[in-house]
Amino acid sequence: MAGSTESGGGARTVCIMPCASRGGSMLSLRHPKSGEQASYILMGDDLCEVNWFKQSFGSWFLGDYVCEDGGFYICTPVDPIFVLLPLFAFAHMSNSNDQGKFRQLDELLYVDGYPGYQNLISIARNQMQMICDVKEISSELFYRLDDSKVLSWLYCKVEQLKKTFPKLGKNYAAQEERELLKDIILMLGEYVKEPWLKLLCRQLNIDIEEVYANPSESTVASVSGETTPMPFKTMEINGGNKSDKSTKGRPPKKLKTQVESQNIKDMFRRVTRSGTK
Repeated sequence: MAGSTESGGGARTVCIMPCASRGGSMLSLRHPKSGEQASYILMGDDLCEVNWFKQSFGSWFLGDYVCEDGGFYICTPVDPIFVLLPLFAFAHMSNSNDQGKFRQLDELLYVDGYPGYQNLISIARNQMQMICDVKEISSELFYRLDDSKVLSWLYCKVEQLKKTFPKLGKNYAAQEERELLKDIILMLGEYVKEPWLKLLCRQLNIDIEEVYANPSESTVASVSGETTPMPFKTMEINGGNKSDKSTKGRPPKKLKTQVESQNIKDMFRRVTRSGTK
């Protein structure tokens, strides 16, 4: 679903988000791979990653209004476990002789300078048992990351993507399974740090050096290039709540005048070509 919203100064921007969206709260969180600040929208129990894309030339026609800035925001659903995994892994700090301590969610999700994580407590309570051991003491729940569960969760992601990739185009559908697995690992590598990828590759009998040595052309177009994250500022989407207080008082950042997002552009180009054959 594409819609428009007004930012500071009355300027309109275009936002593409899932059809079921009914407003949401903007959050500033760390990107699970790079650790850098990234923007997300929390809509109920659904978390969406926000990225901004703009070609060199373009405008939007919104009814009787012309939006000269042809850029747009894309809100893509993301599994919250990807975002929360680095926090639980950091708190885990286990070794071969110590499995780590059980901790409560409010402690695990406390990140200095990122109060937005506190908004994910209910999501974590419902989902983190998939990768954590959970203990209940005096009606309080305590969590500890379980490496074997994380690996099983990643393997399930691989199986899901094995069913999805062939639907993306003929190039993927014609791939042998090993090449397909390498592309899947490369894509998961956009959100998962290398130690987890190495464990996953070991389970799949694939050398991680082989994955990065000769990635397929289709996957390079999908996951490489730059996607400029949305400049963070408190903003309402369809009347959403302003829940992240870390930006209070900060002036909104100006959008870059020109940003090339190679991965999104190539994706659109591939879909167009496949539809004309």
